[in-house]
Amino acid sequence: MTRDAFQTSRRLRENIETVLFGKNEVVEMLVVAMLAGEHILLEDVPGVGKTLAAKALAHSLDGKFSRLQFTPDLLPSDITGSMIYRSDRQEFEFCPGPIFANVVLADEINRAPPRTQSALLEAMSEGSVSVDGTTHPLPKPFIVVATQNPFEFEGTYALPESQLDRFLLRTSLGYPDRRWEQQVLSTHRSGEPVDRLEAVATIDSIIHAQSVVRDTRFDASLVDYLLDVVDATRNHPGFEFGVSTRGALSFYRGCQARAVSQSRDFVTPDDIKALAVATLSHRVVHDGVFQGASRQAVEKQIAEILEKVIVPT
Repeated sequence: MTRDAFQTSRRLRENIETVLFGKNEVVEMLVVAMLAGEHILLEDVPGVGKTLAAKALAHSLDGKFSRLQFTPDLLPSDITGSMIYRSDRQEFEFCPGPIFANVVLADEINRAPPRTQSALLEAMSEGSVSVDGTTHPLPKPFIVVATQNPFEFEGTYALPESQLDRFLLRTSLGYPDRRWEQQVLSTHRSGEPVDRLEAVATIDSIIHAQSVVRDTRFDASLVDYLLDVVDATRNHPGFEFGVSTRGALSFYRGCQARAVSQSRDFVTPDDIKALAVATLSHRVVHDGVFQGASRQAVEKQIAEILEKVIVPT
């Protein structure tokens, strides 16, 4: 059964790579987030393929996909849904919002004000939403793929710290090199290739793969190594606050998911090293500034921590 999970992750990765050229690391992060059952934030300048990456992941599954375009006038009920009065039955009925999907693309999430952004918080942390005192469970699997432009761009808002901590990973795509950009121009002559992408994984296969992730072996010495890295963020002179326990748990689960994505049933030090920056850099407070500090500076400091913490043999 473990082999089935390996095959599912391989098919996902290969399918996404047919439309997201030259971004193997980003593809791996998308697959890791899906296998871990957690959420991913893609942060970069406009037009480099953030939305394409999210749609490629969604189209690779046979589940339900929805897209939320965040704007300053978006209301919380536009996300969660609302109660609608049915005159024929003379009663109110809950009308689910677009959050009720397996893969939700929260496009340009930082263009909506914090009150609307917070409507995602319960969904991301609990897998459910509450409307008029009633809790409605979301479908499984459930993953939010959010995109955002850099905070310095006009018309954007900083994400609430509690919501940012719910993202397993934060990564960026960057500009493609010349060879892959030529490939993009060539394949887009007759439309969007992602719209022709076929599903290669079923909902049941994803749920099974997620259960395999939770059973993936994590040696005690590697747990200590992971916690040494987390603890180093809490004692770093450049960070006012380090990674939370929730962040450590997400880090742990992400390493298990990466192991499965690499067709292994055990975690290695390379899994911890590969995910540390993307998992931890958005969870620290840099000298009293949560998001205003240079992202590159924080990521560099996380990388320096990895170099100093002793790797178990």
